[in-house]
Amino acid sequence: MPATPRPRKPEWPPRSAPRLFVDTELGQGRHLSIEGNQAHYLGKVMRIKTGDTVILCDNMTGEWAARAHEVAKRSVALEVIERLRPREEVPDFWLCAALLKKDRFDMVLEKATELGAARIQPVITRRCVADKLNLDRARSIVTEAAEQCARTALPEIFEPVKLDALLAEWPQDRALFFADELGGEPAVAGFSAHSGPAALLIGPEGGFDQSEREAIHSLHQARAITLGPRILRGETAAVAGTALWMGTVGDWRKNAMTGRE
Repeated sequence: MPATPRPRKPEWPPRSAPRLFVDTELGQGRHLSIEGNQAHYLGKVMRIKTGDTVILCDNMTGEWAARAHEVAKRSVALEVIERLRPREEVPDFWLCAALLKKDRFDMVLEKATELGAARIQPVITRRCVADKLNLDRARSIVTEAAEQCARTALPEIFEPVKLDALLAEWPQDRALFFADELGGEPAVAGFSAHSGPAALLIGPEGGFDQSEREAIHSLHQARAITLGPRILRGETAAVAGTALWMGTVGDWRKNAMTGRE
């Protein structure tokens, strides 16, 4: 008689398990209570029950599996079971993007997080149509994007800074790739020639004015690049440029299982 196949073990952790970033440092056996919007998400949206698994990240120690002990109306009690992954090493890449209209800049925040940027620095230029950013809302957007794409490290995000102040404080050892609509070196060639800390500067819809362009070019760390033959919207340029950098010298080149290029 043919051998009876062994029953498959349940997948651990379940792929359907919800993911959350928490402010508390996690560790095996620790207990925590999830409240507010996150409790609503777990209980009402994901409909978890006692005994279900939740994946937690603390932006410090990595990714952990936790088990729900009690699911109440306004809170969920969890026990941390085991660590699944350490906090990831994020490529040393900053996206410095001129502020855009709210929905367009929301896209920049979300996609830069998904693509793996370590830092997102909003920039104010003369032709920006916006000069303010709700930082709490922006951090919520990048946190939700990190949860969705299974990042274990949140990108840093800062208050908007004027372009001249950004250039005045620019680190000596960090290349600044400047997406210049008037032309420059092809992006892939420019990225390939530099393997150290890097940043990409993207302008507003109206582009940089001449004095801003001259100020950028005067910075010895600046390298003008082009993102192709077409004029791109600010959010498209930010996403395309970040993706090109990740694919050229970032962690897209590494095998996800072995860590090798």
